[in-house]
Amino acid sequence: MTIWGHPGNDVSGMISRSEKVAGTCEQLLGDEVYHYHGKLVTKEPFTGGAHLWHQDYGYWYINEFLEPNMITAFIALDKCEKRNGCLQIIESSHKCGRLDHKLEGQLTVTDPTRLDKIMDRFSMKYCLLNPGDALFFHCNLLHCSGQNSSAYRRWALLTVYNTVSNQSCKPHHHPQYIRLEKVPNTAIKSCDKFTDLTDKRILVPKTFDPKQVIPKTPA
Repeated sequence: MTIWGHPGNDVSGMISRSEKVAGTCEQLLGDEVYHYHGKLVTKEPFTGGAHLWHQDYGYWYINEFLEPNMITAFIALDKCEKRNGCLQIIESSHKCGRLDHKLEGQLTVTDPTRLDKIMDRFSMKYCLLNPGDALFFHCNLLHCSGQNSSAYRRWALLTVYNTVSNQSCKPHHHPQYIRLEKVPNTAIKSCDKFTDLTDKRILVPKTFDPKQVIPKTPA
């Protein structure tokens, strides 16, 4: 997983700054949004790991955001199927509010007792996506993903937004509010900056070769 703090001017930044993505998030949250962070999540064939059931707000709450006014745009770069570890969600689980979480290794996972009760009431769904499909989900939505046990990779581009009115109460490793300069949707196709990391502020990994993350043709 590669994480960056600012959208930048490369093609991933154009996606994050586009009216189609950022504008949709503003409509869903009912407020101006800014870029909280972006991620490239890569699950390679036979080796891509699983993520256990959690809410994103379970992570972000500790950065002292007082309200769960945060959203993720999950964009499939490859076909997402059960066999290569597609996203799984519990529909409407964001209505349950923030749940207690605990650390298991390097992952934050939700309370299993409460999770079992939620799964008895709400439906679990596999998010089967084609390249270019997008899923917008609230930071309290319970989700996980399985291990990639197939011969097909599963890459996804994620952009996380916070609302302007929901500033963190303490400094942390992700950026505070910087006005998001939105661009027209046409900027995505017209952008020719594929390896320009200027102003993106790569957080993880510390050493990073942009040529390694240019998506290949899906298997």
